[in-house]
Amino acid sequence: MIDKEKILDTVTERLKNLPVGHYLDLRTYKRNRSVIIVKQSENNLLIIEDGFSKEKFCINSEKLKKLLTALLRKEFPRSHKIRLYVMGKFTGEEAQRERFFKKGSSRN
Repeated sequence: MIDKEKILDTVTERLKNLPVGHYLDLRTYKRNRSVIIVKQSENNLLIIEDGFSKEKFCINSEKLKKLLTALLRKEFPRSHKIRLYVMGKFTGEEAQRERFFKKGSSRN
């Protein structure tokens, strides 16, 4: 668990050492909302938001801090600590395990 104030620096540091194709998973304490950051290449990232809203963003790594700040404000408004998982290769099975790609899913 990482302090919300330090999460931007921690994410950028972990992304530098992360191999291409692997991803980071940011979650709330209850693990009911998440932001997934997939490193597609050295400069391109795929951001998957799964929480209050469900969206995907393909961005340049230079725009990560601005987008991540907005997403953290929206998805983790009352969180003081955030779970950070360094995951393996992103295939899409991870995304299907989430509610993000399932049609007709209800939020319980």
